[in-house]
Amino acid sequence: MTINEKQDEIIEEFDLFDDQLDKTQYIIDLGKKLPPMADHLRTDANRIMGCQSKVWVDAELNDDRLYFYGDSEPTAQISKGLVGLLIRVLSGEKPEDVANADLYFIPRVGMGNLITSLRAGGLASMIERMKTAGRAHTEQSHQQ
Repeated sequence: MTINEKQDEIIEEFDLFDDQLDKTQYIIDLGKKLPPMADHLRTDANRIMGCQSKVWVDAELNDDRLYFYGDSEPTAQISKGLVGLLIRVLSGEKPEDVANADLYFIPRVGMGNLITSLRAGGLASMIERMKTAGRAHTEQSHQQ
C-alpha cells in the first residue's frame, strides 16, 4: 500500500465520524494500539522537541525501507495517537518517499479542529523528524 493509499484509508475512517469528540477518541484509540517503544529508544536524541508532552520517535533502515517506532508518556494519549497515525502512513516506505511525502490527510480529516495549537506544533515537529530521517537515509544510500 502506498503512502497516498494509506492516507486515503485514514480519511475514509475519519469520515465515518460526524462528531469531533468521536474523532478525538479515535485518535486516542489508535494510540492505544501502538506497540510500546523499547525503553532504550526513549532517549533525548529521539525526543520530539516542541511537543507539550514527552514524545519519542526513532527510525531504522531495513531492506531499503524506513521503519518508525514511537511512543509518548502515558498521560499524552492524543500525542501517542498522532504518532501512531504518522507511523501508519510512513513506516515501511522508501526513505525518499518519506522525505517527499505530502501528508494531505492531516487537513482533510480536520486535524486543525481536533488538536490544540500546542499539539499542532508538536505534530509538525514529529513530521519534520520523520522527513529528516527520510532525507538522511536517502543521502546515505546515494553516497554508497
